[in-house]
Amino acid sequence: MPSFFTTYSFIIFALGFAIVAGFILLANRPRWNDYLAFGVILGTLVFAWTLLHPHQTILMDEAQQVQAMIGSGKPVLLEFQSPY
Repeated sequence: MPSFFTTYSFIIFALGFAIVAGFILLANRPRWNDYLAFGVILGTLVFAWTLLHPHQTILMDEAQQVQAMIGSGKPVLLEFQSPY
């Protein structure tokens, strides 16, 4: 269950934020600018998701090979590096 929340934490937060913003903006006789503000909020959340969501990289195949080697019973030397 914890992996579900870590995988979809942005979506859960964005849906909660959109629901609260919708209640605040659209509760009392909304005008066109309230709909526009709500649309901008939703558009920004979708744009942020497209930028931040995890996607497959070139190194994913190597990671799967390393996971297979770790479980095989042979000693494995892992070297961790940071691009910074």
